[in-house]
Amino acid sequence: MTILQQIPLQMPWVTLDPFLFCVHHLDNYPEGDGNLGIVDSLEGRNVGSDFSGKDGWSMYHGSTIPGFPSHPHRGFETITIGRQGFIDHSDSMGARARFGPGDVQWMTAGKGVVHSEMFPLVNTTEANPTELFQIWLNLPAKDKMVDPYFTMFWEQHIHIVDVVDDVGLHSSVQVVAGTFQGHSGPVPPPNSWASRPEADLAIWSIKMDADANLELPSAQLGTNRMLYFFRGDTLVINGTTCTPGHGIQLDPTVPIHLENGTEVTEILVLQARPIGEPVARYGPFVMNTQRELQQAYQDYQRTQFGGWPWDSRDPAHGLEGRFAIHSNGTKE
Repeated sequence: MTILQQIPLQMPWVTLDPFLFCVHHLDNYPEGDGNLGIVDSLEGRNVGSDFSGKDGWSMYHGSTIPGFPSHPHRGFETITIGRQGFIDHSDSMGARARFGPGDVQWMTAGKGVVHSEMFPLVNTTEANPTELFQIWLNLPAKDKMVDPYFTMFWEQHIHIVDVVDDVGLHSSVQVVAGTFQGHSGPVPPPNSWASRPEADLAIWSIKMDADANLELPSAQLGTNRMLYFFRGDTLVINGTTCTPGHGIQLDPTVPIHLENGTEVTEILVLQARPIGEPVARYGPFVMNTQRELQQAYQDYQRTQFGGWPWDSRDPAHGLEGRFAIHSNGTKE
């Protein structure tokens, strides 16, 4: 049996070990006000915790600029894949960045980091659609207290494999992690589960032409493989017709033949061998035991994970284009 289960997509999407969380944000923000905020009125929104989707967008925890002001993490990694618009990152390591469509930010929280993720509305005369994936990837127990680590993978340095089927129709596969048809993703952070060859980890962002066909190779026995079908009309997976809005768990040992329907289809694939350790999680912390969770809260209250070096909880980066400044001062 190729398809093991199908799960309706809700926010957040259901994930399998070692993935902890996956969310697809798509907000059709209006014109900006010239200060990177919303030109429209915020009346009627629960500002500070707005997940309403009213008028096609949310402020999330932002009060003037949408996004997620400073908040802590410990014990796992965040992987953010930009698709539309910009994301402004700042963190307690002193790093900051602006990244956009096709770029990927990968951050190992390790023993503790505070960061913010804001969605600046740089266009003042047209809409500011913003779309991204954020994925949480667990760390093994021995790596949960490593030093935090921040890196950027820019769009031009990530392989996008163009696959042409027998009738000349195209599919594109962005190789965020792992390997596809001999093309490898960028080198993940050194303590990541993704850095271990035996982890069989892959993150593929796939777009298929209408009526296109695409082959996905098999994975290792014991690997967890989820295909998230979030945009399109129909998709036939090894002979079974699936509809959009589902996460589809696949038998990893079986090669996958995808036959697209009559619309452009978009898919996210997350696969990896499970870490297989106990998971204790609450809010922004993911550890192995409840005692370790309590310690994480105590440590954060005592140290603020190094403190917040920025003037506000929701810093945004002006009208500058894409860039990164690392904690050692190196600028990309």
